[in-house]
Formats: sequence, C-alpha cells, structure tokens
Amino acid sequence: MPDAPSSCKQVFEQMPSRFKKEAAEGLNAVYQFDLSGEGGGKWQISINNDKCDIKEGAHPSPNATISMAAQDYLDMVAGKLNPQMAFMSGKLRVSGDMGLALRFQGLFG
Repeated sequence: MPDAPSSCKQVFEQMPSRFKKEAAEGLNAVYQFDLSGEGGGKWQISINNDKCDIKEGAHPSPNATISMAAQDYLDMVAGKLNPQMAFMSGKLRVSGDMGLALRFQGLFG
C-alpha cells in the first residue's frame, strides 16, 4: 500500500493510476470536487466509459458536485473518515446526481 497522499492535489494526480475501467463501463459523467480550506481547490473528473480525465479547475456543468473541507477529504481518502458519516454530519455535501456520487467510490481502487 503506498503512503497516504499528503495533499488533495496528490490524491487527484494519483487517480488515473487507481481508475478501475471495468467499474466505469457505460458511464459518461463529470464529477466536480470543491475542496475548501488550506490545500483545497477545484478539480473535475470526466469519466467516459474506460477513460478518466482529471483537470484542475471548475467544470461549467458537472453531473455531480462534491463539496467538503480539504482536510476532511484527505481523512476520507485515508480511511479515517467514513463517507456516510461525513455526509450525515454535513462535512460532505453533494449536489446534482446523488446516484452518480454514490457510484464514484467504486470507480477507484
């Protein structure tokens, strides 16, 4: 297991190598991540079947937007924060297609 990413930017840079093509079959969606606070930023992840494209910045019309504090996101990626608990407690906010948001976790190893 590689070291846990120390920055949000590092998490997004590592995503293409962790992308599970078979889990994305037939999926065509844009996910927007808005991460606030120190080390945060905006990233867009475009999934088109077995292709995953990640860019920094905001997408004009994402299918699902995930908003949270940068440190909470890192804790979630590291397994220290449960995504469902983060959502229930208001640390994780989703707008747009909730089904797509729920599917996101299964797209990356």
